[in-house]
Amino acid sequence: MTVSKTREMLVDVARQLFARMGVDNTTMNDIAQASKKGRRTLYTYFKSKNEIYLAVVESELDQLYKMLQDVAAKDLPADEKLMTFLYARLDAIKALVFRNGTLKANFFRDIWRVEKIRKNFDIRETELIQGILEAGVKEGIFAMPDTEITAVVLHHALKGLEVPYIRGIMGDNISQRIKRRDNVMNLIFNGIKIK
Repeated sequence: MTVSKTREMLVDVARQLFARMGVDNTTMNDIAQASKKGRRTLYTYFKSKNEIYLAVVESELDQLYKMLQDVAAKDLPADEKLMTFLYARLDAIKALVFRNGTLKANFFRDIWRVEKIRKNFDIRETELIQGILEAGVKEGIFAMPDTEITAVVLHHALKGLEVPYIRGIMGDNISQRIKRRDNVMNLIFNGIKIK
């Protein structure tokens, strides 16, 4: 097994154990045993459980970013693409948090550690949003003096919606989702869409 494949496998095993047993209840020895690799191999790649936890979160963010790149590359008008991007992103983050079981608890309890890891992801995501906004300006759909600042504001607004969205505070049934989508569209597009 190549170096990168071994590392990926260890991260995947750790993700599964963290989801099932919780980060706090999982030991490096548990990860070594479940991976069928020795502790020496595990410690060659990761010096601590915290380091492998960070690698798990980074891996999840990389998958999320690839999905967002696919959405940003869709052949849609910029306004539709932006709404598709916003909801695909919120749904993907919610799925990520719930899929990883007890990572959900860590997500809420240890948000500052997650934020530190997210910094690079946030920069790349903001660039995707800016690209959609720039396309919208070129298409004559959006009007704004600075796409970079608008992208940063939208990005932070999205981050602010994550916890209420994940917790279901924003509504989970279809009629609530449609109403919420209409409200979000109104808020965003009446501020930037050419009338």
